[in-house]
Amino acid sequence: MSSKAILSEILTQCRSNCYRVYDKITPENAQLRLNDNTASIGFIYRHTGETMHMLCTFLGYETSVSNTTISFVDEGQGHDLEESKSLIESGFRLLESIIDSTPDEKWLETVETPFFGTVSRVRVFSHVMLHNSYHLGQIGLSLRKGT
Repeated sequence: MSSKAILSEILTQCRSNCYRVYDKITPENAQLRLNDNTASIGFIYRHTGETMHMLCTFLGYETSVSNTTISFVDEGQGHDLEESKSLIESGFRLLESIIDSTPDEKWLETVETPFFGTVSRVRVFSHVMLHNSYHLGQIGLSLRKGT
């Protein structure tokens, strides 16, 4: 099986997991937080979409998405759920495009990143998937237990 097929399957599963939770986000619950020291559901939702785009720049792709959440405090950046949804959807499409356009042999080539140092392209991709999962758990818990 090719790298493309494997990575596509991983991306499909990540997307499926994400939308099971994202589809439950509403204007009424987007302001919920797990506690007073955590970000709101809406902020985390937006952060996930922005981060997909930002991390893809390490794979050589340009983005017009502005960073409003990475290393920022939640000051309502996630109030526009449609915009956040658009960031998520375009992030997943960008990842699909990267998988489709990257030859198998390039996935193990290294790239420089300010966060992780020199790592393989597949490690950057893996980080995106794990980052999405991490924040998906936060959103899920906030939907159930948030105030």
